[in-house]
Amino acid sequence: MNKNLKAKINANGTEIAVLSSGNENDYISLTDIAKYKNPEFPADLVKNWMRSRSTIEFLGLWEQMNNSNFKLVEFDQFKNEAGANTFVLSPQKWIANTNAIGRYKAR
Repeated sequence: MNKNLKAKINANGTEIAVLSSGNENDYISLTDIAKYKNPEFPADLVKNWMRSRSTIEFLGLWEQMNNSNFKLVEFDQFKNEAGANTFVLSPQKWIANTNAIGRYKAR
């Protein structure tokens, strides 16, 4: 992904990174948003958010509408497991297994 514009917005005293390639494909840092609630371990907050069935359904619906290469079988597995105490999902695992494009791991 070629990101050529990096900016920051300030929301209630928290700086949030925004990346844009100059078209409609802008990205906002979910990790930066999570730092507002958990500055020490924001990745844990993101993983917990991704455990929810409603989150998985939302992400899956967005991908189905915007990504012709989205892997539905893998998505269905995540959706079926979501909400269970043993279910853990990281952004990296979501992207790798489903070929998702709506989220990506910032470097």
